[in-house]
Amino acid sequence: MEFKVGNATIQIIKSDITDIEADAIVNAANSMLLGGAGVDGAIHSKGGPKILEECKKIRATEWPDGLPTGNAVITSGGNLKAKHVIHTVGPIWRGGFYNEAKLLRAAYWNSLKLASTNNLRSIAFPSISTGSYNYPTDEASQIAINAIKDYLKKENKIETVILALYSDKNLEIYTKTSQALITKN
Repeated sequence: MEFKVGNATIQIIKSDITDIEADAIVNAANSMLLGGAGVDGAIHSKGGPKILEECKKIRATEWPDGLPTGNAVITSGGNLKAKHVIHTVGPIWRGGFYNEAKLLRAAYWNSLKLASTNNLRSIAFPSISTGSYNYPTDEASQIAINAIKDYLKKENKIETVILALYSDKNLEIYTKTSQALITKN
């Protein structure tokens, strides 16, 4: 599925994010920035040791206690097709009582802002926090799409945003959510 917001195109596709050729892909990282499971592990594994070296440098110089939830940092893409990786920490789902929606929105917003600051034109996102962090995908898809749409309405540097979803189920949820939000706005 594909739709326009301002000058940008948003694409919703089924894909392994590590195979996306873009200026940046987004890593649903943990606060330690040292790799992990799911998307994080796949990016570090396929991207090679250069990404981990850069993450360790960021930890040593900027975020010694770990990257706070909702924030984002950038590294090179290592061996990936993407030129850069934007690492962001999404919230762990705890019933919705701990600002999870606000923190998830911030993860998308700050990733887009970092891409714009670095003059990147294309960015690909996974479904942040819906894997091992257990965020309900229906709600997460609404937050993600609204955050992306709102950002693109304010900022016109980014030309392409890809939501690269790994499973058929997530693809179906994000497609339905985007169709509902498009007709609503």
